[in-house]
Amino acid sequence: MEIPFVYGKIVSDNDFTDREEETRKLVSNFLSQTNTAIISPRRWGKSSLVNKAIESVAKSDNTILFVKMNAFKCETPQDFYELFAKRTIECISSTAETLLSNAKEFISRLLPKLSISDPAGQYEMSFGIDLKNNPIGEDILDLPQQIAMKRRKKVVVCIDEFQQIGEFAETDRFQKILRSHWQEQTDVAYILYGSKKHMMLNIFGEYGSPFYKFGDLMFLPKISKENWVAYIKDRFTETKKSISDDAAGHLADLVENHSYYVQQLAQYAWLRTDKVCSEEIVDAAFQGMLDSLNLQFVNLMDSMTEKQRSFLCAVSDGVKNLSSVETLSRYRLGTSGNIRIIKGALKKRDLIEETGHQVEIQDPLFKQWIQRVYKKL
Repeated sequence: MEIPFVYGKIVSDNDFTDREEETRKLVSNFLSQTNTAIISPRRWGKSSLVNKAIESVAKSDNTILFVKMNAFKCETPQDFYELFAKRTIECISSTAETLLSNAKEFISRLLPKLSISDPAGQYEMSFGIDLKNNPIGEDILDLPQQIAMKRRKKVVVCIDEFQQIGEFAETDRFQKILRSHWQEQTDVAYILYGSKKHMMLNIFGEYGSPFYKFGDLMFLPKISKENWVAYIKDRFTETKKSISDDAAGHLADLVENHSYYVQQLAQYAWLRTDKVCSEEIVDAAFQGMLDSLNLQFVNLMDSMTEKQRSFLCAVSDGVKNLSSVETLSRYRLGTSGNIRIIKGALKKRDLIEETGHQVEIQDPLFKQWIQRVYKKL
């Protein structure tokens, strides 16, 4: 029997739940050629949302070409330019012959030596020149617009892990180059998203940043408990098992409606269920998840300072006034000036997020582990 819950990869079709409003909004932005930055904490389903919107448009509209790129492994602007060129040419190429032909048509003046390989049926374009001595120029950024004009199409460029450009040397200069080219393109829209919320906010949310007001900002909310309950029950029923509203709601509550963890915990609970999944089974599955993550969380704690660990304990306890004399004394945090430094360090690692004056631990399993395991050590 096929396991009905999927996590750790892009989901689609029956595995995709809710996000109707966000999908409609993103599809509308595709059609209207509106640049969009999608911002949310890690593992909330940004990539799956983009993929779902692409599938929805592709079924009914053949006038839009989609470029899909993941910038995670890009360490320099040159890496970015090279991957950008490859993925853009690939979006209009279905065979090795058309890939080579399109590359010669659109980028041969920039890269005179190209080669095509076909390992296991996967066409791959490589550049047969020394890129260190013959670097790709920033003109490659105009490639989507050139293709749009020649093919009489619209182009949507979707770049995952876009926050990676924030790690480049002279990142401000590079961001200015990107924006100066992209904002002039009339037939191309850019959908930019990534897994590190604080870095994405630095790029798109800070006044003075080159990408400030680049386009529409989508702040992805959590999927509601009600939607998760309906989804979990349906998936159990489809596989001849059952779970009550209370048990499904308890499951979602344990992981605070976190998309990745709801799917993972539902899978753990489903595997433990013969016919009917109870809250006790859900609790046992949840403990199994915590046990499997124990070493990872121990190593994470070991990488922090003592005051950072104490700060996380305070946050997990629900302390609101983290700078109060009582809190500083109880958790041995030192002076109130330490709080700003600690928060900055933990935000940089995407371990906490701050909304107004409220600080929360981003990973609900890490929060539960601190409460159930770490504080009892």
